[in-house]
Amino acid sequence: MRFSNVPTLKTLVTAGLFATTLWNLKSFIYHFEMPAKVPTSIAPLTLLVWDWPSHRALNLSGDICADLYSIQGCQLTDDRRLFDRADVVVFHHQELQRGRANFPKQRSVPLQKWVWVTLESPPHTRALAGWKDIFNWVMTYRQDSDIFIPYGELMLHSSTSVDIPDKTGLVSWVISNYHHSQKRAQVYKNLSRHLHVDIFGKASKKPLCETCLLATTSRYKFYLAFENSIHQDYITEKLWRNALLAGTVPVVLGPPRANYEKFIPADSFIHVEDFGSMQELTSFIKSMNASRYRQFFEWKKTHKVKLYEDWRERFCTICTRYHTLPKEKLYPDLENWFRT
Repeated sequence: MRFSNVPTLKTLVTAGLFATTLWNLKSFIYHFEMPAKVPTSIAPLTLLVWDWPSHRALNLSGDICADLYSIQGCQLTDDRRLFDRADVVVFHHQELQRGRANFPKQRSVPLQKWVWVTLESPPHTRALAGWKDIFNWVMTYRQDSDIFIPYGELMLHSSTSVDIPDKTGLVSWVISNYHHSQKRAQVYKNLSRHLHVDIFGKASKKPLCETCLLATTSRYKFYLAFENSIHQDYITEKLWRNALLAGTVPVVLGPPRANYEKFIPADSFIHVEDFGSMQELTSFIKSMNASRYRQFFEWKKTHKVKLYEDWRERFCTICTRYHTLPKEKLYPDLENWFRT
């Protein structure tokens, strides 16, 4: 839905209620179809993490996948001495960018599967050239990945009330890396001519402590969930954690509205492209009444935010997909696939 003028309350409420009902149905089907556990009758799988993302090793004592995430038959290890018996080896691209010196020369057994992993968008994923006919599966934020790992999702959850944190401010934005060449910088420059935005984070004069983010953004009615680059399905913690989990309305800049609506209800967010100008967007935000504002939180009656932040959980999910993935698959040109 694209608005050439500022939308009316009646139009948004009517469209929003319909969109929420339709989205709830799609969400139910999605969750119903998701595999929850590995069949217990199948021999346990061994997943080897070749390098931890950012080299931050996590505790793997005990049966992590089963104990923490109820995923049975899945042994997660970072012990390279188990390479010869690993069913799956996981390679995080941030570490591969540093070179191939420590990359294994070949699979220990023909049936061993290699998985390429990244949560970064193409502009922030360097050194992709040359990775050809190496990886069996890919694991990214894109829905067309073999193993889809979103930054977050809305999980079915019934509630009798909708809790909205008390608001003392209008619009906030938390940003760590600000570059004038980014689209979000250009959009903010135009928006700031009409609307005051309280800015926090490393790129501002108001840095936040590690545990202060949610408490800060929750005090504002709206949050600028502006992605650092625009790509299919690239919807990060800026939406899931900084806005939805905090209990504020996200004003998003990222892929088209239709892409967002695959993940969240149409009436739960504002897209900058819904408006013909930043002045129109500002007028809509400033003229918001209490009744219309509450409509943005209708999703809270049926869903709750689930964040995916623990790499152990992300890797354990490979076991839930392993037995349904094509075993003969091989990516002939990883760079071509990821940058297309």
